[in-house]
Amino acid sequence: MKTDVEELSPTRVKLTIEVPFEELGHAFDETYKTLRKQVRIKGFRPGKVPTQLIDRYVGRGVVVSEAVNHAVPEFYNQAVREEEIFALGQPDFEVTNLEDGAEFSFTAEVDVRPKFEVKDYEGVSVTVDDAAVSDEDVDQQLSNLRERFATLTGADRPAAEGDYVSIDLQASVDGVELEDVKASGVSYEIGSGSLLDGLDAAVTGLSAGESTTFATTLVGGEHEGRAADVAVTVHSVKVKELPELDDEFAQSASEFDTIEELRDDSRRRLAEVKEYQQVSQARDRVLEALVDKVDIPLPDSAIEAEVNRRTESLEQQLQASGLTREAYLESQGKSEEEFETELAEGARKAVKSGFVLDQLAIQEDLSADNSELTNYVVDQAQRMGVSPEVLIKHMVDSNQIHIAYTEVLRAKALTLVLRTATVVDESGNEVDVRSVLGDEAETAAAPEAEGEAADTEIVEMDSTDAARTTASARSDDDADGEERPAAGS
Repeated sequence: MKTDVEELSPTRVKLTIEVPFEELGHAFDETYKTLRKQVRIKGFRPGKVPTQLIDRYVGRGVVVSEAVNHAVPEFYNQAVREEEIFALGQPDFEVTNLEDGAEFSFTAEVDVRPKFEVKDYEGVSVTVDDAAVSDEDVDQQLSNLRERFATLTGADRPAAEGDYVSIDLQASVDGVELEDVKASGVSYEIGSGSLLDGLDAAVTGLSAGESTTFATTLVGGEHEGRAADVAVTVHSVKVKELPELDDEFAQSASEFDTIEELRDDSRRRLAEVKEYQQVSQARDRVLEALVDKVDIPLPDSAIEAEVNRRTESLEQQLQASGLTREAYLESQGKSEEEFETELAEGARKAVKSGFVLDQLAIQEDLSADNSELTNYVVDQAQRMGVSPEVLIKHMVDSNQIHIAYTEVLRAKALTLVLRTATVVDESGNEVDVRSVLGDEAETAAAPEAEGEAADTEIVEMDSTDAARTTASARSDDDADGEERPAAGS
């Protein structure tokens, strides 16, 4: 097989592939194997029809065409590997020469990742928020803890904002009661606005046993958007009582004997949280600074695929929450045009970030072992609320393991940059991100021992293969479902 590569643009190439006809033997074997299962000729058992009769029965031209259709993807993939091309998405094929028994050639045009190097990535400087814990922060933490230990006490008076009421609801449209918009014994906090528009005003001032009716617009369900009358009955009115912030509360809500000990522990925990938030913020800003250093063209197909992936993900979330796209945009205070602009810009950043981290992983010859992949899968499973076993089976069945591998490499590449970065807070204090990263920084920096292969029970590939297959899969059919490089985009 002979391959010529023509660069049509920095992000698109044309491969001209010439294949000696005798190398199509495997493709013809597979074609005849398939056709034998389909062809029925008297005197021959299924699957035993000779090739000569198949040629005569279905036509030699059909056989050759089927064999070529089978062979083109195989020879294309072989050419991509041999020429080390980072192909993105499906190519456009064209058979340019086909002479039975003599010659076969075709072309393939495909988008590719631009060629570049990540330079001067060490010593990136970024600024993050201060991590100082204020007295107000501690007070808010203790206030949240008090809320968890609050009790509800019955009140013999009309309901007011902040009270909790137990209510029955029954909606009707044009005088017909709706069975799917009916609820009994609902506990509702007046003023929360978490159910129906108009409910807060309707129940305010009602005492236990009293009822009223209010008008609203239904949200979600079969009658979404319809004007309805809702009858509401209050069964009880309760007041939330918070415990006193004293030593007795500290003993009941924690392992500490005094409120001061609980306050000190809250301050310490908040400081730890803010330190981790600083590292997370540093990751995002280091990645942004790193990506800004690189000027590369981006394939339109890759951006379009990322936009489609994000749009599909949003639609799934909206459907699960019962929200319409219009209601979502209204809640965000954005027009459709503003949303589309932000979506496209986010997709561009995500694609570019992925390219940069992939290239850095290749330059530094990073790899991921089985334990790192397992940790990634476990973390993703926890985020999704499924078991790791279910997730890994899904990833294997849908051929997404290489995406997990790439996300681990991207995270390690970013950590490699982060551990050499200069990070200061807004007050000018240096932030020691390595002390928070701990072993993660060392793992990302340490090359594999010479002669020691990574444990790859889940997958076996190098960073180049991972970057290539992940980029191709995402541009081709949006296989991943996570938004963007996991390392932060």
